[in-house]
Amino acid sequence: MEKTKAVIERGTVPVAQLRAVVEGEVLVPGDAGYDRARTVYLGGMDQLPAAIVKPAGTADVARVVSLARDRDIPLAVKSGGHSMFCLCDHGIVLDMSSMRDLRIDPEARTAWAEAGATTGEFTNAVAEHGLVTGFGDAGSVGLGGITTGGGIGYLVRKHGLTIDSLLAAEVVTADGELRRVDAEHEPDLFWAIRGGGGNFGVVTRLLFRLHELGTVLGGLLVLPGTPEVVAGFVDLAQQAPEELTSIVNIMPAMPMPFVPEELHGTPIVMAMMVYAGEGEEAEKAMAPFRALATPIADMIEPMPYPAVYPPEDEEEHPVAAARNLFTDTLDTDDAALILERIRTSTAVMPAVQVRVLGGAMARVPEDATAFAHRNRNVMINVAAIYENPEEAGTHTRWSDELTAALQKGVPGVYVNFLADDSRARIREAYPERTWERLRAVKRAYDPTNLFRVNNNIPPAENGGS
Repeated sequence: MEKTKAVIERGTVPVAQLRAVVEGEVLVPGDAGYDRARTVYLGGMDQLPAAIVKPAGTADVARVVSLARDRDIPLAVKSGGHSMFCLCDHGIVLDMSSMRDLRIDPEARTAWAEAGATTGEFTNAVAEHGLVTGFGDAGSVGLGGITTGGGIGYLVRKHGLTIDSLLAAEVVTADGELRRVDAEHEPDLFWAIRGGGGNFGVVTRLLFRLHELGTVLGGLLVLPGTPEVVAGFVDLAQQAPEELTSIVNIMPAMPMPFVPEELHGTPIVMAMMVYAGEGEEAEKAMAPFRALATPIADMIEPMPYPAVYPPEDEEEHPVAAARNLFTDTLDTDDAALILERIRTSTAVMPAVQVRVLGGAMARVPEDATAFAHRNRNVMINVAAIYENPEEAGTHTRWSDELTAALQKGVPGVYVNFLADDSRARIREAYPERTWERLRAVKRAYDPTNLFRVNNNIPPAENGGS
């Protein structure tokens, strides 16, 4: 990553002091490894932190937090690097990827994992014992970020959100203290980190419940992109057994080996499907989807659960105008609108992703965690991937307009998928009572809003909100 810029004003970031008190690595501009450490998944991210700290352990995290608090230095937290809030200009970045220890207890079906480990690493390790925890749809995401936002992936209907399998966590709060939180110890903080994001401290370790699961029936099912197929797919997904979860991308067909050349550029429905199990019941659950239309490609087969995470290109850094929403229905008219807007987009790759929810996720009481959209049926992501920065406004308007057109019922957004619309839409991530409770917890644990480089929840003011 290259960037021509005047020498960074380090301001109040005391690099020499950081290096004196931190056992781990401290990188500053010009150091070998600095540019690599500020390279993240998303393209277009070019912030220049004054220092990037790779902590050797929890004590380092506490020292950095205390220093940033005392000097009012911007502080960002990075692990997998998928968030647009994991870097900051001129401040300090805590790069948690240096903390990725994993301790598995197969008999108790639990695992302690440090927050810098990735979902893929965790999934591969516990799979050796025939166990799983549900995360998202990519193996390179850091555990800390996806978990504190909620976690919506391939087991959401069978085992709920990632936070529904979170038993405890260790958190360094703004006062520099390490706290063990669970249902009995500091329950308000435990409630808040299950959906409230990184607003309340730096999560350093997480204790997950593990579920028995070895082989799944899963893979890609590619169908023609018509309004009837899209709406029919959503309807079937809502009726499907809870063992079946799908993530559906509606998009123009890219040049792919399994798509005939004459279909390149035409609309397709590309669904990644995962049935938590195999055998006759699994095949029976897949059959209605295969019958929606003659498949363009059918790669559904038994596979070990970790295979649901496809290989990723570390050099791929997409730039996208992306938006998210929850809705309760997606009918044929909505599907026709999606396909029409995709057809008229000038983006390199316009796409709409649909995830049907419900099942185990919906059975947890809405106020049990800070994630409070458990009664919503469908989550939609709208994205326009583009290359020319001058076109940003065009593609952002396209995403905003389609999002508004698809939004029905109570507004809602998944906090982990907020992007440059975060400041305007953060309230949509939480109903009023949840929001006020989060602000009260924020005031108790971070009254000066040290942890503000995120989808920020400001602390409640004296005497209330």
